[in-house]
Amino acid sequence: MAVVVNLDVVLAQRKMSLTELSEKVGISIVNLSILKKGKGKAIRFSTLESICRALECQPGDILEFKEE
Repeated sequence: MAVVVNLDVVLAQRKMSLTELSEKVGISIVNLSILKKGKGKAIRFSTLESICRALECQPGDILEFKEE
C-alpha cells in the first residue's frame, strides 16, 4: 500500500511554480519539495489545508492511495 503525492500534477494544472506556492502558504521550498517528491513521512492537516486553499483543490487531488 502506498500514498502517492500528486502535488506536481496539481501545480502544473494550476500553472503555478513551487516557489509561488511556497510564498502563498508560508512553507519553505525545501519542505514542499520533499512533499512533492513523496519523501515526506507526514503532513499536518493545517499544512494540507493551506496548500489546498492556495491551489483551490481538495486533499484527494493531492494525495492518492494506490495498492502495490
